[in-house]
Amino acid sequence: MPKELPSLEQPTLTRDFVFPGDASYLTGAREAILEFLRPHFSTQDEEIDLFLALQEALSNAVMHGCRGDGAAEVTCSVRIDPIAFTIVVRDPGPGFDPEAATRLAESVTNASEHGRGICLMRSLVDEVRYSQGGTEVLLRKLRHPA
Repeated sequence: MPKELPSLEQPTLTRDFVFPGDASYLTGAREAILEFLRPHFSTQDEEIDLFLALQEALSNAVMHGCRGDGAAEVTCSVRIDPIAFTIVVRDPGPGFDPEAATRLAESVTNASEHGRGICLMRSLVDEVRYSQGGTEVLLRKLRHPA
């Protein structure tokens, strides 16, 4: 039997989150965002994939964008529509070249090299897009049929 597609009549839900750019806030921020998302997951795989991709995006924003400075802020905008989950993470950092980081990660085997998080996020969600000079990452995960 074919799976039923999400109804386009379902409402679109959005929420913004802001937290200090200090690593001690990462777990709480991630959990607050997942609490908003969790009732809308159709499968455990959706939840795990977004958990890992979100963790990586938030960690990168804190470590590289805010450099652990609690006075700096990370913002996260979440959108749930009938087709996809969309998460945008922004930081006030200097940005980076995502293509160069991806090439570096794909060309080395040393797990400590930068860029592995980009490859990880791309393997977990349907779309990863950087803008604002690398200070903003969009993660988009298509929703599974209920």
